[in-house]
Amino acid sequence: MKFLSIQSSVAYGHVGNSAAMFPLQRLGHEVWPVFTVVFSNHTGYGAWRGPLLPPDDVRDIVTGIEERGALGEVGAVLSGYLGGEGIVDVVVDAVQRVKAANPEATYTCDPVMGNAKSGCFVADAIPPLIRERVLPHADIITPNQFELGFLTRTEPDDLSSTLASADLARGLGPRTVLVTSVERPDRPEGTIEMLAVDDDGAWIVQTPYLPFKANGSGDVTSALFTAHYRTTGSAAHALAATASSVFDLLSNTLASGERELRIVESQEAYAHPRMQFEVHQVR
Repeated sequence: MKFLSIQSSVAYGHVGNSAAMFPLQRLGHEVWPVFTVVFSNHTGYGAWRGPLLPPDDVRDIVTGIEERGALGEVGAVLSGYLGGEGIVDVVVDAVQRVKAANPEATYTCDPVMGNAKSGCFVADAIPPLIRERVLPHADIITPNQFELGFLTRTEPDDLSSTLASADLARGLGPRTVLVTSVERPDRPEGTIEMLAVDDDGAWIVQTPYLPFKANGSGDVTSALFTAHYRTTGSAAHALAATASSVFDLLSNTLASGERELRIVESQEAYAHPRMQFEVHQVR
């Protein structure tokens, strides 16, 4: 399958397209990256260099691909962090153009807004833009539990409320929701969960919690889940494979003592996931 991935690029480290591309390629998929920024490193370091690309320049890249007559080959569009109204318009326009050329194509939005520990770290205008202008065009969204609540104006915490919030999100457009970090109070200590919900049901998987921050792990998660889901049509299988691959990637990164994800070193975890975590149907 061919992916059109509209995300950031960094020279050093792995976030955005610099995190998502190689795992998809290792699975055998073609990735056409459209960069929204070209930075030296991710902004978590507090200092970086390089340009934030103007929305019209990003749109031109998509137009150039369209002029090659290639948009109809795209099976999935990905987007991550959306920095402002201009880039939101570019992404929505790209999705509409791809779907016009290939009605079977899907769009996965990772609605990057924040997390439970640091709160919302994007501009106040971004969440309403995503909710009102992006989600109606999305087929799959991959929020964490905090972002799911922000999108739906709810406060999901236990399984029941998280399922209810996922259903509210599905009512806004996307039919499939992957909640990438579910932290319900009754889970065993030292664990974290992911939840996938689509028209066929809901499934949850539990993994050990690894106590460190890994920039770019959400970008990998969104890309891998989309690839497995589109390839198999099974949310349960996509959840199991994604959880396996991402856990091994994070474990390898933690063991390395390095700050940046060990994307290349973990390639076998994408190509041959160990499927070491059991997925349970919860609805």
